[in-house]
Amino acid sequence: MAAADLSQIVKAYDVRGVVPDQWDEDLAALFGAAFVRVTGAEAIVVGHDMRPSSPGLSGAFARGAAALGVDVTEIGLCSTDQLYYASGALGLPGAMFTASHNPARYNGIKLCRAGAAPVGQDTGLAEIRRLAEEWSESGAPEPAATPGSITRRDTLEDYAAHLRGLVDLREIRPLKVVVDAGNGMGGHTVPTVLGGLPLDVVPMYFELDGTFPNHEANPLDPANIVDLQARVRAEGADIGLAFDGDADRCFVVDENGDPVSPSAITALVAARELARNGGSGTIIHNLITSWSVPEVVKENGGTPVRTRVGHSFIKQEMATTGAIFGGEHSAHYYFRDFWNADTGMLAALHVLAALGGQDGPLSALVSSYDRYVGSGEINSTVADQADRLAAIKATYAGREGITTDELDGLTITSTDWWFNVRPSNTEPLLRLNAEARDASTMEKVRDEALAIIRG
Repeated sequence: MAAADLSQIVKAYDVRGVVPDQWDEDLAALFGAAFVRVTGAEAIVVGHDMRPSSPGLSGAFARGAAALGVDVTEIGLCSTDQLYYASGALGLPGAMFTASHNPARYNGIKLCRAGAAPVGQDTGLAEIRRLAEEWSESGAPEPAATPGSITRRDTLEDYAAHLRGLVDLREIRPLKVVVDAGNGMGGHTVPTVLGGLPLDVVPMYFELDGTFPNHEANPLDPANIVDLQARVRAEGADIGLAFDGDADRCFVVDENGDPVSPSAITALVAARELARNGGSGTIIHNLITSWSVPEVVKENGGTPVRTRVGHSFIKQEMATTGAIFGGEHSAHYYFRDFWNADTGMLAALHVLAALGGQDGPLSALVSSYDRYVGSGEINSTVADQADRLAAIKATYAGREGITTDELDGLTITSTDWWFNVRPSNTEPLLRLNAEARDASTMEKVRDEALAIIRG
């Protein structure tokens, strides 16, 4: 394994690449050794998803860590948020083997310090990469005189109990819930988390299969929720839930099969979390969430804080401000009561509790949280990202009533609309998100911005 290959698989927040072309079990063992060296851990916890390569890679990682004298707790098959639970509850650094919704030939590692604190380029991942590169050329590090132990532990019941202790669903009205697990880890966690509650769960694609035979396990792509939408309508269900491959994101559709904006879910959960905390607290939202989110937060006594896009920024701001909840328009939801980590399952429980705690349909419930018209994210391939951003700024900066900011890319705001354009870190793309008070205004703003972006 050439050291140069690691620059292709060690990303900003995780490790991800094709197995065995870009990485394999030998390299996984080196990552395990590097992880414990960088964290200084005496014990760690390791889990994995349902991909064919996951058990072998996670086992090699565990052996690499144990060789340096570190005790390893293997929790086996789990969702990413179940691994975060184990890291938080056990007070151990953790490693989750998953490539989320990427195709079957991919795998990766999401790493965290004790208490589910994220590990990214600036918080240890660059050093882990450096050590793994060094050892891939020179050989594995010197083993400890006494290797650490590797033990198995099942955390699924404890994880489910923790979530159910945060949201009480025992007294809600009965609901019919269609759940599309996309052959991912939701098929493992949903039966235990939702079992025994007043819910008639209709399962879709619960069979664990890392080849994703039915559809890509990425519910943000509209093509991947078509089956769920049809099933909700056919069943006359109250709600539909779709999880991604490692089940840390959750997407919601209403009783008509219509998608519910993740911004509306963020606003709904924010209102509930503020109520749980006496009507006050800080709520984090990224800058492409709807205007609805900070409005609802303020209406419910909270303080909204706007951040850049990305889980590392959200989690850092959660820790800095002591925020009780954070949400992103990508359907990632973060909770102080879950070690500031993201858990789509806990967000889903909040939505079920809110729906089952009143008599109306979900479409009516979320309407007060969904006040504007959004474009969704639109990607454009460009030759020069900086040049196009400069062109947008030059076009709008001098207009009356327009404000600009560069917290993350470029955001242009008027009284009736806003849009944000962000460069991709890994591809020659600009990502546009626009929102307005009505559809015609949004379409005009969207099309004008796209014309400049696409030159």
